[in-house]
Amino acid sequence: LFKRDLTRVRQAGEHLRIVNLGGTAIGTGINATHTCQQQILVKLNQNTDLDLVAAPDLIDATQNCDLFVEFSAAMKTLAVDLSKFSNDLRLLASGPQAGFGELNLPAQQAGSSIMPGKINPVIPEVVNQVAFEVIGHDTTVTMAAEAGQLELNAFEPIMLRALLASEQHLQQALTTLVDHCVRQLTVNRQRCADQVAHSAITATVLAPYLGYETTTALIKEALTTNQAIPELLHRRRLLSDDLVEQLFSPAGLTQPRPEVIEQLRAVAK
Repeated sequence: LFKRDLTRVRQAGEHLRIVNLGGTAIGTGINATHTCQQQILVKLNQNTDLDLVAAPDLIDATQNCDLFVEFSAAMKTLAVDLSKFSNDLRLLASGPQAGFGELNLPAQQAGSSIMPGKINPVIPEVVNQVAFEVIGHDTTVTMAAEAGQLELNAFEPIMLRALLASEQHLQQALTTLVDHCVRQLTVNRQRCADQVAHSAITATVLAPYLGYETTTALIKEALTTNQAIPELLHRRRLLSDDLVEQLFSPAGLTQPRPEVIEQLRAVAK
């Protein structure tokens, strides 16, 4: 997910190297000497290592700020994905009782004053708020670029301010999330295993082996008696222990089986 975001940001960032320097006010180059047009980017690159390149059409590059919009959109997409990731962390770490409780987030503060033992997901919440800000900045950049008229783009200052703020705050949010949350979080493996064992949804993997009616009856009994599906299968000897272990293993529940893939390929043909 974030590798795609990194690719998008890098590609959009490369496009920002295209500039209209030498085009003067409206891109025609009027009042700019030939020496200036030929040397300004050379000298600037020598002093900054920015590796800037001249736009192939200086008038078009002066008229439009779409490259700023593109870069802003890439950062917004990263912000959306970061916020979604933070939402997942908050949900999976909810607890310790009335929640998922699958992840254990590191405690970064004393915790809740009315719920002892509760770890507040303050780091994911910080990232959420940065994401909200970046999404708002993207709207600012969009409207400022749209509001230009002919070769006049009077609102570039607010565009650059929004872009720089988004870039800085996203960088800080990423560092904070990784250093103070992701690297320190742990998985509550026992709770995850219990959730899987008692899940009526995971029992659907039994339908191809036991049939729909038998599987449905088994699920109803498990829900009524609060027993784990694998325990019922072992007790009733409906399937071999090895097959039950395979079906309810993490790989068996999350990875497509070869026979299913072959069936899908056959249908596609």
